[in-house]
Amino acid sequence: MRLILASASPRRLDLLARIGVVPDAVDAADIDETPARSELPAPHAERLSAAKAAAVAARHPGALILAADTVVAVGRRILPKTDAEDEARTCLDLLSGRRHRVHTAVTLIDGEGRARHRLSSSIVAFKRLTAAEVTAYLASGEWHGKAGGYAIQGRAEAFVRFLSGSHSGVVGLPLFETRALLAAAGYPPAAPSLG
Repeated sequence: MRLILASASPRRLDLLARIGVVPDAVDAADIDETPARSELPAPHAERLSAAKAAAVAARHPGALILAADTVVAVGRRILPKTDAEDEARTCLDLLSGRRHRVHTAVTLIDGEGRARHRLSSSIVAFKRLTAAEVTAYLASGEWHGKAGGYAIQGRAEAFVRFLSGSHSGVVGLPLFETRALLAAAGYPPAAPSLG
């Protein structure tokens, strides 16, 4: 049974490796990720995950297709995947000293075209960031292309004073939900390493 990861994210590949899963191929979906009018954060993540999986499934009939999408939200506001430094600064200023939610939706399409979905929602709280901390973080470049302008698995982890939910989900692929989807489709991952 071939497994295709519908994402070019190296973080998702690394996370899959933690549960003993190595996809047979990586084929990133190229879809419009613009939120629909009045679309809420969690449904937005779910819609994009399903759309990515469907787009890649059309190119790989009979394979298992795994897709995910991560959305960082403050209330009903969906924060962008930051491409510009000023955009990342705006996100960090907004997240400073407050809680936000990170929704990661996962979709698995099996060889017969059936789609299964899971959603991981976590609450993350940042410390109040100083201007120097924001400037240093922006200088690192780590924010580039990241939902909400930060990567929890990098330097920004030092800003997190509270996390309720899935750390791997905040990184970009919730391993508990992913492992359950793979097992339900008859693709049991290897047991996690205890060493």
